[in-house]
Amino acid sequence: MNYTLIKDYIDLLQEFENETAAYPELYPGTVQGFKAWISDKENTEQNNNPEEPYWEGKENGRTAESAISTLLVHLNRYAKTYSKSAILDSEFSTQEDFIYLINLKAFGEMTKMALIKKNIHEKPVGMLIITRLLRQGLIEQTDSDLDKRSKLIRITERGLKILENQMKKIRQATNIVAGNLTHTEKMELIRILNKLDRFHYPIFSRNINSEQLINTVYDEYTFKIS
Repeated sequence: MNYTLIKDYIDLLQEFENETAAYPELYPGTVQGFKAWISDKENTEQNNNPEEPYWEGKENGRTAESAISTLLVHLNRYAKTYSKSAILDSEFSTQEDFIYLINLKAFGEMTKMALIKKNIHEKPVGMLIITRLLRQGLIEQTDSDLDKRSKLIRITERGLKILENQMKKIRQATNIVAGNLTHTEKMELIRILNKLDRFHYPIFSRNINSEQLINTVYDEYTFKIS
C-alpha cells in the first residue's frame, strides 16, 4: 500500500476543509465540492503564470483588440438568443423589457433618462421601451417632487408579478451564458468587465456626436496597459 499517497491525500483533504470552511455553499463537504475546489485551485495557479492565448487570425497578424471586440459581440448575440428563449410565451417583447423591470425592482423609482442611461441605451430606443412598458401596465410614472418637469418611473405590482413569473427561465438563461466557467474564472471575468465598463461609461454618458466620437476618445486616452 502506498502510504505516502494516502498521507498526501489526507493533507490535501485537511487543506480543503481549512480553506473552504467559510464557503459551504460554494464548496460543500462532498466529493463534488472537493473536486470543484481542486479544479479552481489549479486554475488559479495557472492564472498566476498565464500563457498568451490563441485567437482566430492571430497567425495572420490579427490584433488582440480585434479579437476582444469580436468576442464581446459574439457573446452579446449568444446572450440574446437565450434571453429570447426565456421570454417565449410571456408579455415581454425583448430582453430589454425585463432588464428595465429588473433595474427598477433593484434600484427603485428613477427618472426616464436615468433608467435609459443605466441600460446603456440612446434616448429614442429607451423611450420606445418605456412607452411599451407603460402601455402594458408593467411600469407607471408620477411627477417628481424635486422637478415637476421630470417623470419618475417605477415598477407596478403587475410588473412585479409578470417579472417573477418569468424569473426562473431568466435565471436559467443567465446561468447558460456563464457557460462552463469555474467560480474563479467568473470572478476574474467580472473584474475585467467591470474595468472595461468603468472606462466606457463616462464616455457614453457624454453623448459625443458619432462623427467626433472616435477622434475625441483617441485624443484623450493613450490606451496604455495599466
